[in-house]
Amino acid sequence: MALLTPYSKVPELNTATILLIENEEQLQSKLANVIVQYEKEFNVNVRLARKLPLPVENKESRPRIDLIVFIVNLLSERSLQSVESSLSHLHSDCFLGKLCFLVTDARCGSHTQDRLVSVRKLAASHHCPVLFAEHRTADGVHAASMRLLSILKVSAGMSPIPTTALYLSTLTRCSATSEQEED
Repeated sequence: MALLTPYSKVPELNTATILLIENEEQLQSKLANVIVQYEKEFNVNVRLARKLPLPVENKESRPRIDLIVFIVNLLSERSLQSVESSLSHLHSDCFLGKLCFLVTDARCGSHTQDRLVSVRKLAASHHCPVLFAEHRTADGVHAASMRLLSILKVSAGMSPIPTTALYLSTLTRCSATSEQEED
């Protein structure tokens, strides 16, 4: 089994690559379009996948991946299961400031709360941030894209302030525990 590693390739000059992974493909193409449209300071490559592992046949031509984003739809049990199974295909270095979870439909009822607790536990155990997005409105997609771009700049070393991805990860990781987690 080939693990996806963040430092296996040399970075390209003024280029950052983000990998958006979503099982249902509802949000990732919208995010990709907004990210590419609004970033003018450097080149952004957006790669889309439904799950990991990535295909082996184009491994050599694949660019270095600076940020991996798992998009979790809380209305779908399959979405969470896909994320859980995909995590085993990542090298441990990917969890250090190179990975985040983007959660959608967090306000859609009580049955999503168990899945939200599961995502928070995953994020806490891997020391990764959890972002929330409203994917049904253009403003929500834009706001999520801007947050991902901010994290991507740091992860790829494009940030003008001297911040490392590991430092950003400690500031943004899911550290709040819910009442259900404490039991």
